[in-house]
Amino acid sequence: MGVSLTDRLVVAISSRALFDLSQSHRVYETDGVEAYQKHQVEHENQLLEPGVAFDLTRKILRLNAGGTPYVEVVLLSRNSADTGLRVFNAIEHYGLSITRAVFTSGRDTSRYVPALGTHLFLSADASDVRHALESGYAAATIVPHHSQSVEKQPAPANDSSELRIAFDGDAVLFSDEAEQVFQAEGLEAFAASEKRAADQPLRGGPFHGFLAALHRIQTEFPRDQQPIRTALVTARSAPAHERVIRTLRNWGIRIDEALFLGGLDKAEFLRAFGADIFFDDQRRHVQSASRVVTAGHVPHGVTNRE
Repeated sequence: MGVSLTDRLVVAISSRALFDLSQSHRVYETDGVEAYQKHQVEHENQLLEPGVAFDLTRKILRLNAGGTPYVEVVLLSRNSADTGLRVFNAIEHYGLSITRAVFTSGRDTSRYVPALGTHLFLSADASDVRHALESGYAAATIVPHHSQSVEKQPAPANDSSELRIAFDGDAVLFSDEAEQVFQAEGLEAFAASEKRAADQPLRGGPFHGFLAALHRIQTEFPRDQQPIRTALVTARSAPAHERVIRTLRNWGIRIDEALFLGGLDKAEFLRAFGADIFFDDQRRHVQSASRVVTAGHVPHGVTNRE
């Protein structure tokens, strides 16, 4: 019987999200691909520093610590195999249990997302992320810690043993059907529409499958020994809360914490939750959140249509 990843949570991550390749990327943008390749080979024994998603990745891999392989992290990189040697050297140095990789020599990596059965794709390349979302897969562009430059370390990691993941609702966990009403007709029409549709479950958004995969892992553990904690952090408030609650009930998925903030800034609430990462479709919320936690922009739905 062949090897399969169907029983695991599969996370695909780009090399620029995992490690700080900002200097190398500047060489690529300034001098081109040949200069970049030469730079990487010349520096392949120089250790790469952790990138914005490094701590998150290490925490995801920690889910396998008990011996059961719940997750598989795969490197999806625009490097070539030759220049990717430096990345693998760093993976080995930091003791990350990543053994599978795809190197595309500058081409779009997202076409391998379906082949892997990916539940989550994290990248620093916005175009790759958009392509993955268009194919129906959860994907986000990792945003550097807002108060620091790209070269600096990411936001301090949550030091809890739990993997804590926070999600926006509309256009992330749920479809953007309600957000379309809000954008077209305003807050009052949105609230009235959601109240009328309270008993009608929202359609799943791009992160529905990822949340379901996290929930499946949670069911393997007693409530008081959970390795994962999830939160919904949404600008919704009453009466628009009821449809969300009923939707999650209809899906049979538990959210550990739900914050209905009624338009309040999300950053301090994410800090209080101790999020390892937060996913949102709106850039202003992502930029605000990135002051205190690692954040991922999900370029999906009506607010991201050009």
